[in-house]
Amino acid sequence: MVGSIRALIFSSPTLISPIMSSISINLQAVRQQIVQAAQLADRSFTEIQLLAVSKNFDAAAVLEAVNAGQTAFGENYVQEAVDKIAAVQRMLPHSKQAGAELEWHFIGPIQSNKTRLIAQHFAWVHSVDRLKIAERLSEQRPANMPPLNICLQINISEKQTKSGMHISETVQLAQQVNALPHLRLRGLMAIPEPTDTLELQRESFKKIRLMQEQLNQQGYNLDTLSMGMSADMEAAILEGSTIVRVGTAIFGKRDYAQ
Repeated sequence: MVGSIRALIFSSPTLISPIMSSISINLQAVRQQIVQAAQLADRSFTEIQLLAVSKNFDAAAVLEAVNAGQTAFGENYVQEAVDKIAAVQRMLPHSKQAGAELEWHFIGPIQSNKTRLIAQHFAWVHSVDRLKIAERLSEQRPANMPPLNICLQINISEKQTKSGMHISETVQLAQQVNALPHLRLRGLMAIPEPTDTLELQRESFKKIRLMQEQLNQQGYNLDTLSMGMSADMEAAILEGSTIVRVGTAIFGKRDYAQ
């Protein structure tokens, strides 16, 4: 599934309408930025998945992105996401295959009372930072679904306002999560504090990459680094990011008052 989705990221199948929307144009621009950053890093752009962060945008906006070939979407708020996933499925009744190809990632902070909905509706969770949440996700993952793909979130900037665990806790939590039956530990995620230069941005992402390398040397088979957004995507790709999370540059400015 993931391989086919990454192959589709840079194609543009017409599922709904051939009309180019602003979202379609924005997606093309972001994809080109990924291609250019990958070239600088001497990597193939096919190694990098674009995750369209659709929080605070409705199902119609997601559908426009689907129409432009986007298949992977990131959400921060559980109930909003669950309602949106259902709405998107309803809006694609004629294309069951297209609906099945969509991949939903939860990327926001996780409350204990929301884990069941996350376990039931998402293919990926990027923001696991404590054992209790991982245990609940494993227990509540439906038996008829594949293991839930997990990234551990590291608070690399060590700011109280940022979610995630201290990097020193990573090895222990990785060991614990890796032992849970209905989860698949895939990698690490981080959202560093904004910095002014490419060099400073790379320093933060390098720490995450080195931690992944350390874990793999201990026998883990981690293949995912969820790093980089619009402002620091180039630095993240230069340091090995495999998933970049982009929202505003695709969907436009969010109205948080809604």
